[in-house]
Amino acid sequence: MQNDLFKNIDALEAWAIELQRGLVAIPAITPTGGGTGELDKAVWLEQELRQLPFDSIARYDAPHPAAKGGVRPNLVALYKGTEGGRTLWIMSHLDVVPPGDLSLWKTDPFALTVEGRTLYGRGVEDNHQGLVASLLAVRAIMESGWRPPFDLGLLFAADEETGSEYGAGFLCRQHAHLFGPRDMFIVPDGGLADGSMVEVAEKSIWWLKIKTQGKQCHASMPQKGINAFRAASELVVALQSLYKTFPKKDPLFDPPMSTFEPTKKENNIPNINTIPAEDVFYLDARVLPCYPLKKVEAEIQRLAKAIEKKHKVKITFEDVQRGEAAPPTAADDPLVTELIAAVRDVHKVKAVPRGIGGGTVAAFFRKLHLPAVVYSKLDEVAHQPNEYCKLDNLLGDAKVFALTALRLAERATSAPAPTPRKTARGASHPTKAQGKPHGSRPAKAATKAKTKPQASSKAKAATKAKSLYRGQKSSQTRATRRR
Repeated sequence: MQNDLFKNIDALEAWAIELQRGLVAIPAITPTGGGTGELDKAVWLEQELRQLPFDSIARYDAPHPAAKGGVRPNLVALYKGTEGGRTLWIMSHLDVVPPGDLSLWKTDPFALTVEGRTLYGRGVEDNHQGLVASLLAVRAIMESGWRPPFDLGLLFAADEETGSEYGAGFLCRQHAHLFGPRDMFIVPDGGLADGSMVEVAEKSIWWLKIKTQGKQCHASMPQKGINAFRAASELVVALQSLYKTFPKKDPLFDPPMSTFEPTKKENNIPNINTIPAEDVFYLDARVLPCYPLKKVEAEIQRLAKAIEKKHKVKITFEDVQRGEAAPPTAADDPLVTELIAAVRDVHKVKAVPRGIGGGTVAAFFRKLHLPAVVYSKLDEVAHQPNEYCKLDNLLGDAKVFALTALRLAERATSAPAPTPRKTARGASHPTKAQGKPHGSRPAKAATKAKTKPQASSKAKAATKAKSLYRGQKSSQTRATRRR
């Protein structure tokens, strides 16, 4: 079976290039980035999906007046297994970032250029490589005539680049019924050039704006003012003590400790001979999951109060971005171990589970207490001019995904069914305000997607899932695989 799947994938190479060509030609840039959103790309991709024998295809539109058509579309395609109740999902995203300075590009960023076995264009790596690889993997399985003992789900989400409010976050809030208590997620949106990293955990991320207010005066008469810059500088130094206050290390991460770094600083005054009345700087904190951000916040407040008392200044704080770490996916979870084994067989490298300091879309599913891994073999040229995708990396990702499904299937047939985890499956029928499924079809005929009424216990679970995400509207201006 493995050899058949790999042969099928290799035979789809030309199709992979044409998929990349079609995707690159449709800029799916978010409204905040000066674009119209993902609607055109979703419509094009849905037409491609309908050429394959998926058992259902549905579109879940998140309302967004600033986007084309007033929506941000999310596509879900399912290939049913021999048994229900569990889905292996591969989630990629439709949106891309703007091309930036066009003079730095050697090619048209929105026209695919093929040079040997390298593809150039905006989005070819982030995230078309993962998107196309997921299609190759499932098509290869379809053409083999095999159906695993679980469903295979492809999720093509909107809005990953700017926080996922209209993408994964929207689906987890409004359509939690899509996800079952034993579901698993592969997110091909991050990795290393040798394919050796399987991301299973993230640190909490906190970007904090810190404003210090004093009293302006002439620099030759400092006794008449209060130097906000001096007080802020003392706070910057004091914040170094956070490393000692929160000293734990976790070898899963690199670096293994929490980090607390002052970064950006705003201009205070334009001239040299004035004591500044205001000073603003920013802190970038990446905190191990073992430390709640509330504890870190309390310690920063304590340090600030001491500075306020000493210098008679006022210090205020504003969250630019704040995200509590999701529960890590266990390194010994079957999804992790079988994907690592698949990487070994495909790429002949020893992959290891790792944690990262940034945030990824996988966190949304981990917050539903579902295992999620981020994996891809890529050169990390996302968001750069002359972004490229190596065709061999794309085909290799497809083989890893197909082999992971095969290994999980073999494991499922040789082991007793695990006890279901607590999760969020089972929301009530989606309303128009929530975003109805746009369309769904069985393998042969197109019909409207329908959501069956759920049992009360599932509805309660879905309500709980919504509460996990309520009020989490992102304040960030940009979200990437590693923010």
